[in-house]
Amino acid sequence: MSTEWLDAIRWTEDGLVPAIAQDAESGNILMFAWMNRESLSLTVAEGYAVYWSRSRNKLWHKGEESGHRQKIHGIYLDCDEDVILLMVEQFGGIACHTGRESCFYRQLLDGKWLTIAPVLKDPKKIYQPT
Repeated sequence: MSTEWLDAIRWTEDGLVPAIAQDAESGNILMFAWMNRESLSLTVAEGYAVYWSRSRNKLWHKGEESGHRQKIHGIYLDCDEDVILLMVEQFGGIACHTGRESCFYRQLLDGKWLTIAPVLKDPKKIYQPT
């Protein structure tokens, strides 16, 4: 497969592009992460989300520790060619490392961030210390 499609993306100076994961069935926004050329290429090749972890400075196969993988249903590029949208099937119903469905579980209400979504599974039961 040609990789010309990767050249259409407006990568940051660091070679990254923002990626939003959205549940293909419910439409809920699950998370935001970064991708580089390799992670996006692997995502296309494997059919499961692979991101670039800036904090760990390495590829991050979503769900590699938790089992909460994201199967790709569609990949979209925005009009400015600088944001990727991944339509995914979220395995286990949990995308956030806090044990919630979505990383966007806090809402600004009356000048305060209020938690509006429950923890579905205790993160201590998801992630085992290595």
